Amino acid sequence: MRHTDIATMLGKITKGNAVDVLSMLPDNSVDLIFADPPYNLQLQNELWRPNQTRVNGVDDSWDKFASFEEYDNFTIKWLTECKRILKDTGGIWVIGTYHNIFRLGKAIQDLGFWIINDVVWIKSNPMPNFKGTRFTNAHETLIFSVKDKHSRYTFHYKSMKAYNDDLQMRSDWTIPICSGKERIRIDGERAHSTQKPEELLRRVILSTSNPGDIILDPFVGSGTTGVVAKNLGRRFIGIEMEEKYISVAMERICKTKPVPSEYLSYPLEVRKPRVPFGDLVASGLIMDGETLYSESKEFQATVLTNGTVVSRDIQGSIHSVSARILGKPANNGWKFWYVLRDKNMVCIDDLRNELIKKYHTESNES
Repeated sequence: MRHTDIATMLGKITKGNAVDVLSMLPDNSVDLIFADPPYNLQLQNELWRPNQTRVNGVDDSWDKFASFEEYDNFTIKWLTECKRILKDTGGIWVIGTYHNIFRLGKAIQDLGFWIINDVVWIKSNPMPNFKGTRFTNAHETLIFSVKDKHSRYTFHYKSMKAYNDDLQMRSDWTIPICSGKERIRIDGERAHSTQKPEELLRRVILSTSNPGDIILDPFVGSGTTGVVAKNLGRRFIGIEMEEKYISVAMERICKTKPVPSEYLSYPLEVRKPRVPFGDLVASGLIMDGETLYSESKEFQATVLTNGTVVSRDIQGSIHSVSARILGKPANNGWKFWYVLRDKNMVCIDDLRNELIKKYHTESNES
C-alpha cells in the first residue's frame, strides 16, 4: 500500500476515522502516540444532580458501541496501525477509565506491545457521585508501552526527578480536571466532554519525547495534545472525526506559542564522555607514583603508569581496589579516591571533569 508523505500531515488535523487515517501513514514514522479513545461508557439513562440539573456526562454518538465485541475489534484495529507506524524507539500512551482500560490493556499485550508503566491520574477535583451507589470515580489510568521488550525508548528519568523537586516521579499524578479558564466552552457549554488538562500532556510529552519529535493523537478531541506538543517544540499530527472538534482544536493550536528552543534541552540526561583513569595519568593531571587517598585518609593507593593502582597487596583499577578495601562487590572509584593539591583534598572525579571540558573545548575548536 502506498502511504502519504508524512510531511504533508504535520501541524494538521486530518478529518476521518482513526483506523482509515492511520493506514495512510508510513511504517516506523512516529516518535510518540497519545491516544484517548472512546470510553464506551455504556450509559443507560440520563444522570441528574440532587438540584434537578442534568449532568453533562459523556453521551456523544462517538462513544456508543453495540457490544464489547464491536469495541474490542475497533480497539485492535487502531492499535495495530499504531504499532506499525510507531518507530522502534517510540512510545505509546493510552488513557481510559474503568469502563475500557482493562480491555485496552489486554489488546495492548495481545498485540505484542511491552508495558513500561501504568500511571494513575488522580483527579483533585473529581465529579461527585450523585446517586450514592458507588465510590466517586476520582482517577483515570494511562498505560505507557513500547513496541516490544527490546525497544530502546525515550525516557527522561533525571529530568522528571528534577521536575518533581528531586524526588523520583511516581506513577500517581495528582492533577485537577479542566475547569475555569482552561475548560473550553462554546455558548457556555463545554466544547468537549472529555477535555484533558494540559499538565497531564505536559508530563507525558516531557518525559517520553524529545524536541522535534513527531507526536500523533488519533483521537484529537479538543486538541490538548497538539497544544502542548507545539508549545514544547514537538511536531504534531492529529486525527479527528468531528468537524466541530477540529475547529476548536485548531483554534487552540494556532494560538499556542512555542517555547524558545534554547529552553527545551535536557542537560541532565547528557551522558559524560567516557574518560578512563589512565587518561588522567597520561595527561599529567595525576602523576605516576602519586598517592591516592580515601576522603578520611584511612586508605591509600599508589598510581602506576599503566593506569592501575596498588594498595598494600591489592592491585587493579580505581574501582576494584576501592571495592576490595571496603569489602564490597563493587564501588565507584571516581568518588572514593582523592589527591592532594596545595594541601587540599581534591576528588579525582573533579579532575576527570576538567579533562572532559578540555576534550570538549578542543573538539569545538577543531
